[in-house]
Amino acid sequence: MTTIITPRLRYDATAVRPEWEDLPQDVRRLIAQRLGGEVQAGPSAGSGFTSGFAAVLRGTSGPQFIKVVNSLDNPVVADCYRREAVINQALPAQIPAPHLQWMEEHDGWVVLGIDAVDGGRLPTTPWKPDELTATLDAYTVIAEALSIPPASLQRVGLKPVGDDGDFADWRNLARGATPTDVLPSWMPLDLLEVLASLEGRWREAVAGNAVLHHDLRQDNVLIDASGTAWICDWNWPCLGASWFDLVLLLATAYADGHDATTLFTQHPTAAGVADEQLDAALAALSGFFLTSGGQPPADWSPHIRQHQTWCGEVTLRWLADRRGWTF
Repeated sequence: MTTIITPRLRYDATAVRPEWEDLPQDVRRLIAQRLGGEVQAGPSAGSGFTSGFAAVLRGTSGPQFIKVVNSLDNPVVADCYRREAVINQALPAQIPAPHLQWMEEHDGWVVLGIDAVDGGRLPTTPWKPDELTATLDAYTVIAEALSIPPASLQRVGLKPVGDDGDFADWRNLARGATPTDVLPSWMPLDLLEVLASLEGRWREAVAGNAVLHHDLRQDNVLIDASGTAWICDWNWPCLGASWFDLVLLLATAYADGHDATTLFTQHPTAAGVADEQLDAALAALSGFFLTSGGQPPADWSPHIRQHQTWCGEVTLRWLADRRGWTF
């Protein structure tokens, strides 16, 4: 198994969230009305990197996963929740994602009620083969359903991947626009030029018209009581090649000793994808995550920098393994 220097987070304990009792009484009353009466509150979700409330709550109408945030204190997160609600409602019915039941805004609070996944839990770390297979199977369904954007998602106004900015981190490092001290000490600087060259091909490599989840992390997956995988948190969809979603997901599997390259080439979305395309995607993602992880700590998420650095390392080491680099 590849040695990963950056410590891996416990993804069930990355979030700092309020509990049910911390929410304002009128917000709790609103939720109780939606759930049909008195609420039985489960513990706040430990996964994720935002500070909004998130927990499975049970009323007389059954359980729902409730997300709540104060838009005055957390305008960015509130906008993410609003966007998630719009996207979720536009997803085709066959997509294996928990579906939005309702959304309300009350006195600056944004509240979402989402289907609770029966027995839902994060995949086991390290990845178990059956749970990884279930997740890849779920993504096969998603990729087939979203290979051509349905009219409902076209109306949302999805943009091509990278439309809001280029993956240019290795190129900026190579030309001195970004100081190399943002990188971990183990990073071999003699690879900057070749990484910059690979990264420069990313946009052409991942171009496409399919709808991407664009945040297919291990902690955005739930495994239900029957072993089926559900893909959650549709906040950032965009347009590109379907296989691009698999790269970060399989990098986490690579870190656990799975043959990520074989799993990639065997997946239906990767049919016809050239080695250089995958390598360009790995270069782009590794540069983005490693330079992001080297930024100052984020007040809104105490664990995000470690998460970014770990993601950068596993994508880079998978690329290095494919290229025969050692460090």
